[in-house]
Amino acid sequence: MLTTKSIGNAYDVALENFDTAADAMELDKDTREMIKYPERVLTVSIPVKMDDGRIHRFEGFRVQHSTARGPAKGGIRFHPQVTLDEVKALATWMTWKCAVVNIPFGGGKGGVTCDPKNMSRNELERMTRRYTSAILPLIGPEQDIPAPDVYTNPQTMAWIMDTFSMIKGYSIPGVVTGKPISLGGSLGRNEATGRGVFYTVESACEHLKIPLKGARVVVQGFGNAGSVTAQLLHEAGAKVIAVSDSNGCIHNKKGLNIPELIHMKTLTGRVEGFPESETIRPEELLALECEILVPAALENMIHADNAGAVKARLVAEAANGPVTPAGDRILEKNGIFLIPDILCNAGGVTVSYFEWVQDEQHLFWEAQDIYKRLERVMKTSFRDVLKIHLERKVPMRIAANILGIGRVAEAVQIRGIYP
Repeated sequence: MLTTKSIGNAYDVALENFDTAADAMELDKDTREMIKYPERVLTVSIPVKMDDGRIHRFEGFRVQHSTARGPAKGGIRFHPQVTLDEVKALATWMTWKCAVVNIPFGGGKGGVTCDPKNMSRNELERMTRRYTSAILPLIGPEQDIPAPDVYTNPQTMAWIMDTFSMIKGYSIPGVVTGKPISLGGSLGRNEATGRGVFYTVESACEHLKIPLKGARVVVQGFGNAGSVTAQLLHEAGAKVIAVSDSNGCIHNKKGLNIPELIHMKTLTGRVEGFPESETIRPEELLALECEILVPAALENMIHADNAGAVKARLVAEAANGPVTPAGDRILEKNGIFLIPDILCNAGGVTVSYFEWVQDEQHLFWEAQDIYKRLERVMKTSFRDVLKIHLERKVPMRIAANILGIGRVAEAVQIRGIYP
């Protein structure tokens, strides 16, 4: 049985990863003190009138880890297990992620501890609007720009944008990204995270000399990022042999029909029961023989107790923090190449940046233009991280953190301290 101690909470992992990279780059103590911890942490109480007339109080958070390189940027998640430490960790990772892909944002994150699967649409709308009004002092297109995350979507962003705009007195589409197209959203945003994962996997396979055509792929987590990644890899000729969601895991060693699986998941909300597949246990999924493993679920899914079972040649972190530091060390020891989350899943925030730019300019781009820009950003960033990995002989996660932390440290050192 796993314990919090054996895995470590997400914020402890984020701090440990920072210290490891900071030690490797010999970052001075003063700079560490300035960039390691969040700038602002807000906890809010969210009373909501439920459909049955009772008042239920939810707890919400918004954390700005860094605004040294620009406005804070980061998603909002609605999940029963949201905690302040988790949000602080995610905001920290967002800072390094934005810096790795060299976009002018800092890291932010938000969340509400709730179970959206057991809430009506009206209850979700009332909660979202109340949460927006509570974090209003922190957000804005020049301050902090939320986006969708776990169990939030374009509709959630529309409610936030509308609430913010109504209070301000005029329409402000740039306050959030991941909006519906009709409200100033960007083409290509919904599939951006998965597309970014695909571009980095392409680059890693080229480096490792793994032919993508015929490569066996396992995807843990078949939500937005996981399903888009699976679809693009399937189209490139890879063989997706197993996937999982929160309800179960399925396997077919000959390969799953991903377009049909996505269709079934859209209709039923689950992957279990898909024709020509067998049900397997979650621990079996991670241990399957494959070339590419894509953890696209939640944090801490690969850890000291199961990392040794991983047989993939390449692990591409589509989720945030899916591998613990102890898990990292085991994967590294076993010669498994890792594309770290702050590089691998940065496609979402990159296209969020494109959306914000389009909103601020009131000028919108074609989808193919967005895909080309995203591919250029992701593959350039992969090469930058790989160069540090090879030259310094450090693991890819440390290399990515060195790149991201170094850029934030430079910004802080040049800006200095006010007053």
